[in-house]
Amino acid sequence: MIYNNIIEQLGDRIRLIQDREDGVLFLAGPIRLPVDLDGETVFFQWYSWIRTDKHVAGSVEELLPHLASSRYAELQQSSVLVYGDFANSQDAVIRMHSICHTGDIFGSKRCDCGYQLKQSMRLIVSHGAGALFYLANHEGRGIGLFSKALAYLLQEDGMDTVDANLALGFEDDSRDYGDAITVLQALRPAPVSIITNNPRKVEALRNAGMNIRSRIPLWGNSSVHNEKYLSTKVNKSGHYGFETEYQSASK
Repeated sequence: MIYNNIIEQLGDRIRLIQDREDGVLFLAGPIRLPVDLDGETVFFQWYSWIRTDKHVAGSVEELLPHLASSRYAELQQSSVLVYGDFANSQDAVIRMHSICHTGDIFGSKRCDCGYQLKQSMRLIVSHGAGALFYLANHEGRGIGLFSKALAYLLQEDGMDTVDANLALGFEDDSRDYGDAITVLQALRPAPVSIITNNPRKVEALRNAGMNIRSRIPLWGNSSVHNEKYLSTKVNKSGHYGFETEYQSASK
């Protein structure tokens, strides 16, 4: 087979971590990734994962020939940045970060996503061991980039983030953490602390059998541009309170 040499070369750096009737989950990595964080080069270990139809690619041997013709670039794939001895450290922290095209890439102030992304990386590095999961199918809390653009237009007409999603026929929050949790369990079965203000993330991990050691809040970077967005998170989406951080930042 033409891909035998590549499969041998990759070895266990590409592996099947979940095999179910509704699909197969593959994990690639680790890849040494130097990252510029506040002017300093920090080395992370990068992984990416993908779910395929079991009947199309149910093994690594079937996956590789399938890649070039699959047009996966038109779909979304997620990944994780791992720092330190994540598998064996006595205490490790994680962040389940939903992709935000406008906030993470363009630096939009309509949300706090870009701030949370960088601040999570800082917290993970300062802690000494952790992982940042970058969830590519979570744009707009799971509605996708184009629908998020429509939701933004509705917000400019006065709706909040929850009402806009509902008006477009979506749930307030339709994100699913199943695949990310499977990857987390493959990389570290031991307890973790999670960086989040969202109780749904904590609940998703606990429902999957993960032991959550603690929750680390992550509020900041509030301004007149995202004041309504942040208050809606607490008042309608049930996020944990941010009174001290929010009040001091918005004065």
